[in-house]
Amino acid sequence: MNSIAYQDQLLPIEQVFRDPVHDYIHVQHQVILDLINSREFQRLRRIKQLGTSSFTFHGAEHSRFTHSLGVYEIARRICDKFARSFSTKIEGDGGWDDRERLVVLCAALLHDIGHGPYSHTFERIFETDHEAITVEIITSPETEVNQILKKIHFDFPEKVASVIQKTYPNPQVVQLISSQIDADRMDYLLRDAYFTGVNYGTFDLTRILRVMRPYKDGISFQVSGMHAVEDYVVSRYQMYMQVYFHPVSRSMEVILDHLLKRAKKLYEDPDFEMLGSVSLLAPFFRNDFTLKDYLKLDDGVLNTYFTQWREENDAILSDLATRFLDRHPFKSVAFNSETDLPVIRHLETLILESGYDPVYYTAINNSYDLPYDFYRPEQINHRTQIELVEADGSLIELSKASPIVAALTGKVRGDERFYFPKEIIKPASISEVNLFEPLFNEFTKYIANGAIKNPITFQEESD
Repeated sequence: MNSIAYQDQLLPIEQVFRDPVHDYIHVQHQVILDLINSREFQRLRRIKQLGTSSFTFHGAEHSRFTHSLGVYEIARRICDKFARSFSTKIEGDGGWDDRERLVVLCAALLHDIGHGPYSHTFERIFETDHEAITVEIITSPETEVNQILKKIHFDFPEKVASVIQKTYPNPQVVQLISSQIDADRMDYLLRDAYFTGVNYGTFDLTRILRVMRPYKDGISFQVSGMHAVEDYVVSRYQMYMQVYFHPVSRSMEVILDHLLKRAKKLYEDPDFEMLGSVSLLAPFFRNDFTLKDYLKLDDGVLNTYFTQWREENDAILSDLATRFLDRHPFKSVAFNSETDLPVIRHLETLILESGYDPVYYTAINNSYDLPYDFYRPEQINHRTQIELVEADGSLIELSKASPIVAALTGKVRGDERFYFPKEIIKPASISEVNLFEPLFNEFTKYIANGAIKNPITFQEESD
């Protein structure tokens, strides 16, 4: 099969995937079906989209696979709409060149293929980068994905990778996949809202796609659809505050983080021998992993190790594995890093005196998001602002037209929380109450209404 034939090859009969968010996901190109069936893409079935959020929202069991299909479907609909209504007439007129369709569809489908198990926590501990690994999967001759893409053209994998890296020369293509309102974000908001059972992430996708249009420097939206766009921005803000930053989900991330760090420390200890093999994680403990090693991992592999570590001779590793598998989250309180750190240090001392190692049983966790921002030339990594197009063709930046979005623009939202074992304030047995009652009483003096008391206020009360 020559490259031109493969590039243009459509399936004899369109294939569909039934989807709870988009109804049907339509696959028309042979290359897309081949990529879906590749070994690397099928691995995404075994990686949860929301990591530890399923400990809070029990329906959040959906995978990176389903999300990636959803991003592809939104990108496909946009390409169809652009080709139908905004096709370029002469070069440089800002219209849509449908020869870009295949690179868009492939980038949309593959944009998350580099995610690992419990991806963000895993990345922090083992210093991996899912975007860099995505690019490596796409460009490495060792992968099925690369071999499929090369059937189109020898340099097609690099073109798809450059979209992920935001270096592709056509800004319309890049912004469809990565911007402040792109196919990726639109799918994960709707999908995560559906599977978590909340309404915060819902917005009018149909209306947004209807008012979306290409222009020379990227993607814009007709000003008549401003309210649908601002609804999307607010929905994203609400999802971060209510779902992605939920204290219990973050607590389970903290336990997962400490669990993997403890396992790594024990692996590095020549005097400690683990009861079972850790062969799949060993390259990461040694920091000499290859792409082949990385692609062997998924959520199930890690969960199998956690089950194994329940029985380990190390009390901390065993306890943390049990807490994670059986959902025993740490307790948390909000705090202010400018005033409350001395109090937290004192609480860590009390936790140590209660028999818990603060290294593995406490954590400071910060979660912040910038709901929306406009272009700031002084910033190194600036955001692509959302542009509205007026009837005369002129552009106006979203926050200049929408008071609602203006209220969120440039304002970082989130909180700082201190995590600790809830046994400190809720002893598991009467014997613990009797043994540690003075410590428990001292600890709770510093907490009120789910937050650290202001130390000045506490000092006044003590006086």
